[in-house]
Parts: sequence; structure tokens; C-alpha cells
Amino acid sequence: MSLPTLADLERMARQAGHILYDGYEKEHQVNHKGPIDLVTEIDHLSEDFLIGEVQRLFPGHHILSEESGALDGVGEHLWLIDPLDGTVNYAHGVPVFCVSIAYAYCKEVRFAAVCDPMRDELFTAERGKGSWVNGRPLRVGRTQELQKSLLVTGFPYDSWAMPRNNFDYFTKLAKLTQGVRRLGSAALDLCYVGAGRFDGYWEMAVRPWDVAAAGLVAEEAGAKVTNVDGIADYLSPPQSVLGANPVLHEKILIELR
Repeated sequence: MSLPTLADLERMARQAGHILYDGYEKEHQVNHKGPIDLVTEIDHLSEDFLIGEVQRLFPGHHILSEESGALDGVGEHLWLIDPLDGTVNYAHGVPVFCVSIAYAYCKEVRFAAVCDPMRDELFTAERGKGSWVNGRPLRVGRTQELQKSLLVTGFPYDSWAMPRNNFDYFTKLAKLTQGVRRLGSAALDLCYVGAGRFDGYWEMAVRPWDVAAAGLVAEEAGAKVTNVDGIADYLSPPQSVLGANPVLHEKILIELR
């Protein structure tokens, strides 16, 4: 069975990014998966392309994608795909969204690619080799004091119904830091931590395709990435995520506890 390379993920992410770019600010067919959980025809176009490429080049590999769910394949080879992370932004013409692709072998993410077509940025990572944006090496920020940090977070589509409400943590950390942003794309949030643009990111409820690729990007840039309880596995349910440099990670974790 053939195995992918980072170059395969880079090409797929770039091509899917072109699909998003070409459809941007056009009239969309918007459907609702929930009261505020949207999906457009561009989500499906991007996903169809990515699934088609994986099945064409790596037949038999298992695929987990946001819109199609789990597609059967060989268990040790797993692709985690978000064809359009930031659909609500996209549907409203807000230029903050991306394509996210991760390849995992035996439950360990090996390669990652996150493409932001509006900024023409491609974040990539290979386990043990590093992470990059457009080929430039990434390094997590060095800020170690909460008061000097800029954080980012997100809210699930059913945040008002969750027993652990992130609005309280948002308010708490906003008062302890230089600010907390909310961009609307989990993958870009975590990639920006790896790039040193944000000092930390947390979210109380995510899905594996949201953070699998960006998690590796951040980790390979020197961030510590766990769930919000400090557990290393942030891809297994119940899912949440916290990423920051190791010193700041511990300080944010204390506040989340």
C-alpha cells in the first residue's frame, strides 16, 4: 500500500484552497445542520475533491471528514479532513477560513497541511521535522506572563447547552491578558499559535478534523498541545484543546481548572 508524503498534502490543500477562493463572495446554497451550524455547496465541492484524491492515490485508507463522516478503510491509515473550516465566516463573506488535512498512521498524526487561500498561506508540518508557513520555519511565541499574552478561543454551535460554558472562561481570561480574540476557524487559531501570532488557544469542544492538522503545526513549532484538562490526547472524545508554549500552557490550564 502506497504511503503519502507531505508534498501530497500540500498539493491537495492548495488545490482545495483554490476551490474556496473561486467560490468566495458568490451566492451560495446554504443549508443548516443545526440552528447556527451551516454548510455550503463549496464545503461539498472541496470535500469531494479531497476524498476523491485520497481514494485515487491511496485506495483503502480510512477517511474521517466533517461532512461525510467516517469512510471505511484500513484502520492504521487515517486521513482527517475539514474541507472548509470557518463555514459561517465564508457564508457571510468574512475572509477567515481554511482547508485542513492531516494524515495519521497508527493513531499518530504524521503530516499536516492547512491552507488559507485568502492570505495565500500554507501551514505544513511533519512529525519530528518541524512546521512551516510557505516554507518558512515556525516558532511558538515566548510570552510567559498571562498579562502580556494575546489569546484566542472559539465557541461550539451548541455552546449555550454545554455543561462547561466557555463564556465564563472567556470573560475570566480576557481580564487577565491583553485580550482574547475569536476568529471563527479552529485550525487557523492553532496554526497562529504555532506562528507566534497568538500566545495561546483553547476551546472547550472541538472535533478531530478541526485540530488534527493544526495541532501538529503548533506542536512542531514548540507549543504544548493537550485537552483543557492537560491530557495529551486531544483527538479522542470528549474533545477539547489547549495550545501554548509550555510555560504559558500551565498558567492557562490553572485558570481553566
